[in-house]
Amino acid sequence: MLLKTFRWAFVVTALGLTAGVLYEGWTAFGLVAILAVLEISLSFDNAVINAGILKKMSAFWQKIFLTVGILIAVFGMRLVFPVVIVAVSARLNPWSAVHLALTDKERYQELVTDAHPSIAAFGGMFLLMIFLDFVFEDRETKWLGPLERALAKLGRVDMLSVCVALTVLLLSAVTFGAHAHQHGGTHADKAETVLLAGVGGLITYMIVGGLSGFFEDRLEREEEREHEAEAAAERSGGPRSAVALTGKAAFFMFLYLEVLDASFSFDGVIGAFAITNDIVLMALGLGIGAMYVRSLTVYLVRQGTLDDYVYLEHGAHYAIGALAAILLITIRYEINEIVTGLIGVVLIGASFWSSVRRNKRLAEAA
Repeated sequence: MLLKTFRWAFVVTALGLTAGVLYEGWTAFGLVAILAVLEISLSFDNAVINAGILKKMSAFWQKIFLTVGILIAVFGMRLVFPVVIVAVSARLNPWSAVHLALTDKERYQELVTDAHPSIAAFGGMFLLMIFLDFVFEDRETKWLGPLERALAKLGRVDMLSVCVALTVLLLSAVTFGAHAHQHGGTHADKAETVLLAGVGGLITYMIVGGLSGFFEDRLEREEEREHEAEAAAERSGGPRSAVALTGKAAFFMFLYLEVLDASFSFDGVIGAFAITNDIVLMALGLGIGAMYVRSLTVYLVRQGTLDDYVYLEHGAHYAIGALAAILLITIRYEINEIVTGLIGVVLIGASFWSSVRRNKRLAEAA
């Protein structure tokens, strides 16, 4: 099972490391390996969250997630995305941005760093909304009981998560603008851009999440009607429309997964510049890491790990909240990528340990 699920990740690792050696020798080999480990450590919480969504999808869409989805994740987010943000921020055409990335790596890194506040605002808001919608929902299973009960009571207020997110964004933009103006930096005119990017992240979350939730709810209602019809020994109504509905639901959930993965990848792409500013090595290393995250997601689904360790999903969402806060803080301050990765690992590790202890108590009680 393990070998079958991770076989493509192993193949991509071999190809990526070989390409690194052919590209710039054994130094590149080491850099690609380090970048792959960085991506895996920063994105483990991504795998847990993805697994919670992917387990609702059919085997066909799980395969799409591992094939088409990985092409989007590797080619789109780890190669095209850094070029696009440079092209937009520096007002260059895409070909000029690619030429700059390959010929003037120092200038390319400067432009990506310059665009970081907007990237962090977009990704931070998207992830913050995921976290807030999770903690404000009253769930039967609670990891941090008193805290989660209190948050669930607050969540009864309509649109509270949106209000909190917009307040955080406004404070981040105002603080960033005041700091830049005080120091007379080049970012002094970008507070508005940060605000717009954050609103864009919020709107993206609401559109994609809303559509996926809408079709998922319709699918569940359709399945309930079919079960009732079967129980009454009546003819099932419209199998053709049910299949189409399943396709719509799965498509929008897949789209939601891709936007979610994109938001998670922001910190990995930005953090990679602390290791190298070579776009080819970044794409190779982060692409390998992304493949392992994809395979780990499918492994968690097929092994039923989230059902066995019920607090894992809680730990992953708290890690998302921490990552969202870190992204928004990095609009003004620098935070080491090791800190970012460790926070996620610690929170998920704690939730796993709590799940193990819970299972042990239940086994002893039985």
